[in-house]
Amino acid sequence: MGGVLPAESLWVETFPGLRMGRFEKLAKVVREWGGNGPGGGRPWCLPLADRVLRVAVYYQTNLTMRRLAPLFGTSPATVCQVINKLSPLLALEPAPRPVADVDRLWIVDGTLIPVRDRTVAASSRNYRLSANVQVIIDAETRLVVASTCLAPGNKADAHVWRESDLPAAAAGTTVIADGFPPFCNKL
Repeated sequence: MGGVLPAESLWVETFPGLRMGRFEKLAKVVREWGGNGPGGGRPWCLPLADRVLRVAVYYQTNLTMRRLAPLFGTSPATVCQVINKLSPLLALEPAPRPVADVDRLWIVDGTLIPVRDRTVAASSRNYRLSANVQVIIDAETRLVVASTCLAPGNKADAHVWRESDLPAAAAGTTVIADGFPPFCNKL
């Protein structure tokens, strides 16, 4: 099937919201990092730029693969294969991790995530099976600094905080949270 949305300026700027020059640089980096494959096996019938566009649209729009397939004139399986192959190449290097510093302000908060796995979930305030996850963000950059593993949803935020390794990660930094004293890294 031919691409319904080819990697042209109109579609690149509309769906993933990238300028064409930036998109071409992204496709070049993906090609250099092995986006066309190691050379063995069946070659891709889709051009690399079209495959990179599929992944960019997937992450920007949060559409399911079943919804993306008709947009690109391919099957959901093809969309899945393209996303699985190219996604690691688009995340080339992790963002630098913020360093603990007395002058920095980090914010910690817990969130309840609905899950079906009863080994980590428990009935919580929202009467659903949920898991509690604590997340620390840098107040200045708004980037996630650290997070905890899943805890049962009926555990209090302070309890999950104390049981996690987050206090050690936040040592030497001012950390604030709702329901905690102002400097909860001393808990």
